[in-house]
Amino acid sequence: MLAKTVAAICLAVLPSSGLDVTPASVDAFVAEYRESTGLPGVAVVITKGTEVVHAKGYGRTASGDPVTADTPMALASVSKSFTSLAVMQLVEQGEIELDQAVRRYLPEFGMADPRAARITVRQLLHQTSGMADTAFREKSLPQPSTLEGAVKRLRQAELAADPGTVFSYHNTNYQVAARLVEVVSGRPFPAYLQERVFAPLGMRGSRTIDTDRDLPPSARGHLYLLGRPIAMPEPTGFGNGSGGVLSSANDMARWLIAQNGGGLLSARSIAEMRTPSAQNEHYALGWTLGETDRGTPVVRHGGDLFTSTAEQLLMPGSGYGIAVMANTGMAFADSGALTDALVTMVEGGTPRIPASPFLITDVVFALLTLATVALAARGVARSRRWAARRRGWQRLRLLPYLAPLALCAAIAPIFRVLARGGDIMWIQVAYLYPSFVIWLLATATACTALLLARLLAAAPEMGVRSAPVGG
Repeated sequence: MLAKTVAAICLAVLPSSGLDVTPASVDAFVAEYRESTGLPGVAVVITKGTEVVHAKGYGRTASGDPVTADTPMALASVSKSFTSLAVMQLVEQGEIELDQAVRRYLPEFGMADPRAARITVRQLLHQTSGMADTAFREKSLPQPSTLEGAVKRLRQAELAADPGTVFSYHNTNYQVAARLVEVVSGRPFPAYLQERVFAPLGMRGSRTIDTDRDLPPSARGHLYLLGRPIAMPEPTGFGNGSGGVLSSANDMARWLIAQNGGGLLSARSIAEMRTPSAQNEHYALGWTLGETDRGTPVVRHGGDLFTSTAEQLLMPGSGYGIAVMANTGMAFADSGALTDALVTMVEGGTPRIPASPFLITDVVFALLTLATVALAARGVARSRRWAARRRGWQRLRLLPYLAPLALCAAIAPIFRVLARGGDIMWIQVAYLYPSFVIWLLATATACTALLLARLLAAAPEMGVRSAPVGG
């Protein structure tokens, strides 16, 4: 498999003109994209071989500062490539073997499920350890504050499958891998990345953080509502190892160039990182494998937070590298859309700006919200009339007014079912579907108010009396 993957990904030389990729053409397209979508801020970098074609920031951060090529922005799950590289460095030093059990190097790694003793280092990086959101709700459980805490909270967790049998994208895999780097190297994970990755590459503005509270103002992002970006804090979450790296366009240029053989790893280790598992032919060690619309092999990885996104992509055949960091959340996929557009430019095509359904959806839910509130207000005003016309069992018609409140309480579990077990917190659902959640909350409030008003209006006829003042 290794030889086949290297041949397809590392040695392929396919036509890729890149004639339309100039700083001016990129600037023009990003300006058009921002004008069309309302994207508040984005950083873009394009490299070819050892050269930087373009690195620039556009627009503004959530705090109102200009986005420049040196503005630190959140990489989210693009960080997994950094964690994987750190592990592979220790493999090259003979400190770790990919196919040895994690517990050999990290004795503190323990789970309630005895099968966890068989999890290997490679399985963590391949996301085939058997850990999954369905068995361990890593987002909705209380969040750790350190990598040590992230491993410690697994002690009561179960596995969803036997190790090495099923692919399941699960952030905890990479948090355990980052803790492994800490213990084996004897350095805190941020210090390790600084000393062994960022400093050697000259990535002076890059670092890794633990939680949402550590995000600097430049790395905070936005939601769209009625077509307008609204700055919002990132929901509570832990991400070191799996999604904690902050970087800039200039720094990511150095990172992309290093992927072509920049000295941090041997060619054999780079090929290993781009070799997928038998359980998922598209996911390797912190990278995903795929093709462009024209069939060009690419190596990439995306990253999603609820208020920002990032994307990195390599075209090994032509030597191009692309990275995009946008300060809008995962529901809007701006980084991925811009990356795909830039790939089209590299391949000599004409990129298109994808149409967004969110403005129409937001308008529909805004109108529904106004209509719901107006109807509820009308119903409250006519509560006495309603009570006078209905008797006994007819008042059971009030029960459906509890449905929106029940839906509010059940929305996170419902989402988990729709997402096939993917974990989420209630507030995170609101970040994904803000206009829908606003309508739902308004409807629940309006229906509850109407229910109470009608019950109070019917109370005298039902024999319910208020208690006299003073007892």
